[in-house]
Amino acid sequence: MTRRSGRAVINSAARRLPRLYPMQARGQAGPLHATIGFGVFEADLAAGELRKHGIKIKLQQQPFQILQCLLERPREVVTREELRERIWPGDTFVDFDHGLYNAVRRLREALGDSAEEPRFIETLARRGYRFIGSVNGTRGGPDPEVMGIYAAEKGAETSRLPYKRRPKLVLLTSAAALIAVLLAFNVARIRDQALPQRGAPKIQSLAVLPLTNLSGDPAQDYLADGMTDVLTTDLSQVAALKVISRTSAMRYKRTDKSLPQIARELGVDAVVEGTVLRSGDRVRITAQLIRGQTDEHIWASSYERSFQHVLSLQGDIASEIAEEIRVKITPQEKLRLTHAGSINLHAIEDYLQGQYHYQKAKDLGAHRGAEKAHEEELNQAVAFFQRAVTEDSNYARAYVGMGEIWGVPATFPYPSRSMEQPAREALKKALAIDSALAEAHVALGRIEYREWNWPALEREAKRAIELNPNLATAHKLYSAYLTAIGRMDEAMDEAERSKLLDPGSDEVAWVFYCQRRFDRFIEFKRNDVARHAFGPMAHFDLGFGYERAHMYKEAVEEWEQAMTGFGYDDLAEDLSRGEAVGGFKGAMREWVAGLETTAARGGIMHPDLPAYIYSILGDKDRAFAWLEKSLEMHSSAPSAFKTDPTYDDLRSDPRFADLIRRVGLSP
Repeated sequence: MTRRSGRAVINSAARRLPRLYPMQARGQAGPLHATIGFGVFEADLAAGELRKHGIKIKLQQQPFQILQCLLERPREVVTREELRERIWPGDTFVDFDHGLYNAVRRLREALGDSAEEPRFIETLARRGYRFIGSVNGTRGGPDPEVMGIYAAEKGAETSRLPYKRRPKLVLLTSAAALIAVLLAFNVARIRDQALPQRGAPKIQSLAVLPLTNLSGDPAQDYLADGMTDVLTTDLSQVAALKVISRTSAMRYKRTDKSLPQIARELGVDAVVEGTVLRSGDRVRITAQLIRGQTDEHIWASSYERSFQHVLSLQGDIASEIAEEIRVKITPQEKLRLTHAGSINLHAIEDYLQGQYHYQKAKDLGAHRGAEKAHEEELNQAVAFFQRAVTEDSNYARAYVGMGEIWGVPATFPYPSRSMEQPAREALKKALAIDSALAEAHVALGRIEYREWNWPALEREAKRAIELNPNLATAHKLYSAYLTAIGRMDEAMDEAERSKLLDPGSDEVAWVFYCQRRFDRFIEFKRNDVARHAFGPMAHFDLGFGYERAHMYKEAVEEWEQAMTGFGYDDLAEDLSRGEAVGGFKGAMREWVAGLETTAARGGIMHPDLPAYIYSILGDKDRAFAWLEKSLEMHSSAPSAFKTDPTYDDLRSDPRFADLIRRVGLSP
């Protein structure tokens, strides 16, 4: 670098440099006029105020003084004696131990911190405390008196030098000081360019945790959830970065778990968390990137824009995060992130509301008594999506929402096949507007799976993965296709990719099931039950594994819990009563009788279950009668006839080979 170009870089950086000063002058602590940031908090040392997201938090004087002491020496131990001398002078009559304990407790409460799993304040038994969070920097400067003394001392030293050496020394000293500040605060990324990166490993995977709704109005939750979804989708466009699916991340919406624990459970290097606050047609989003293993704050920023441009705002956040962690981003990916375009304000509102109600429908699951509410939520979701495209006919993602619900939604039960054509039209409209929408290809692939159109299914799944390698649902769809046609090793590869992106996914377990590796399937499903994943469905699935492994008592117990969990207490009683009278077969006879009664009354039930139970009982005629109904419905079961062990008791019957042929899976 030439002398001229070096000066240009320094001058350019200096123009962007905020007023940053050392917290101590020559190692002597003094009263500071600065605001110190850490995480989502700011400590205004001059005003004696603690703020979170810019909002003042009530904190008494002594807890704040302790915070100030700790922030002055981050990562260093501040002893109990030092705190006593600073905050409780010797002439003050007070129970020091009790006072210190209460002050630290109040401080932790204000920070949302805990002694057991500290994020900011660590306790060192019988010694003192240490601030372990990452300090973002200071704004403002130290007390003028302190700096004046420091300047006077330096001036006195300089005055003793020969006159000719003074300008040169002043210039060198100023340059050295400026460079030190530039390096310390990484202005214009000078430190990153000048110094080799050591220590912290590179970030290659992350999860976007549910953004917090700061409005205090639960009716605005749809906005925070929607922004979480959009940011996750934008980041997932970067192929070089592994981004955990929204489905898995949303499970931590209301959790007390620490960020390092969440990062471990999701298997990521870092997490993104933040807040959303809307006022009129303006929206403010704060976001911060935190290293998962150490809880270190890497980057934070705040954005405010018109709600109409909120989608491009999310693209900017994603771009900044990708730049911050130096992940490789292609020109095409960069263009897609930064050109979200302007969508009609009301259309965005309607789309986010549609997504919110669709998610509520998913959450209702297959619980008895929730059928009406489930249907209402789906209808509301469709209505909002339709309103969105009425407001803006080029809103591609709203068409995808309609296509998913009309086609094969991620809910229970499936809709009528009469809606498949409108679903296809909506999804094709979405792709005509935006040909790179991987989600549209996944939704089309689900329809092809239901219609047993295997070449089209493979084509859609592969295209979705090509467009977005981070889309867990695309890998899950492709795994289901490979499992259906019997390519089990490849199916496992895709299932494992799906699980990496969506740790809550159970696709790996089902590949083990179809491989007849029931011990591994049981292991996975027991884990699901232990971590309360999938609710009653985990018990229901585990019952299949136990039954195929000839662990009949355990199977009945799991099915009883599943029926109770779904709200079918009468069916749980049928299982219990039948087992008491006739063992496992008795339980199956009572259960299937109860299921048929439920179906006759209009209850939700796939025909696959009674078919399975009748196959266990050896009543093949009734089993095939129910499987014929399953084919008529185009339910999920026929698509897996070739490999699914659920129907192994029927495989020797010629009628089963005919079923396989009819769904297009003959060798």
